[in-house]
Amino acid sequence: MPEELTLRGLQTWLTGPGLRILLVLAGGLVLTRLAHALIARLPQFLPAPEGSPTELAEQQKRTETLARLLRTTATIAVMSIAALMVLHELGVEITPILTGGAIGGLAVGFGAQHLVRDVIAGFFLILENQVRLGDVAVINGKGGLVEAIRLRTIVLRDFDGRVHIIPNGAITELSNLTKDYSYYVIDLGVAYKENVDRVMQALREVGAELQKDPAYSSKILAPLEVVGVDAFGDSAVILKMRIKTVPREQWTVGRELRRRIKNAFDAQGIELPYPHLAVTFSEAGKPFAVEVAETLARREPR
Repeated sequence: MPEELTLRGLQTWLTGPGLRILLVLAGGLVLTRLAHALIARLPQFLPAPEGSPTELAEQQKRTETLARLLRTTATIAVMSIAALMVLHELGVEITPILTGGAIGGLAVGFGAQHLVRDVIAGFFLILENQVRLGDVAVINGKGGLVEAIRLRTIVLRDFDGRVHIIPNGAITELSNLTKDYSYYVIDLGVAYKENVDRVMQALREVGAELQKDPAYSSKILAPLEVVGVDAFGDSAVILKMRIKTVPREQWTVGRELRRRIKNAFDAQGIELPYPHLAVTFSEAGKPFAVEVAETLARREPR
């Protein structure tokens, strides 16, 4: 009789809670596979990759990092819910577990809120492709070459070689100086006596010669744009111009452009003003030479 009851109870359990547990596990597995399949299609929802082979490889690695993070998060979430449902079917009271988990999660949340903030910010930083490895960016007033982009931090190395490690959650201002293309801007002062139209024509000629140079033609995307007179300074007329270049080449092109402008202006006699200091002596006093002579005369023995 006890064996019959045991077998009957087992049959009842298998057709009741046991079946529900099996369905829960199967459903969790199906949901996990479905989430992984959707995450695998993530690249289709991102902007089309572009750039050099190195940049394309870096974007691919960044996408894979996001996919791994999403797969892990989805698996943990689905399996955690499935585990709680299984415990409930086994007759385990899950209310204390939920309560303890909520309290523990709250405590961890307070302690790790900055970490969570950094990870979430890093996730969207990578997802939105705001900045890439090799870009030159200014973040919170710190500028430099982007050496690493992680889920928690971003690493910049400035011109002096200093490394700045900035938490992603602390980024309040980000300026990418090498996104798709770059500009080199020059504010050039010329003397008031110079003919502005002549100076602007000379600048355009210098820009055209630079663009024809094989060493720089591949780095320049558009002719030199001379905007015109931008301001009247104390001792100079300020002309503004800019030249469009491929990313990270604006400084190389800009320095060469400045060198050629200086040489061209010297050859054409166009004056670049610089500060002058004029020294005058007051007429109220005696000339310096006279004062020296009188002093020496007073020192001679009588």
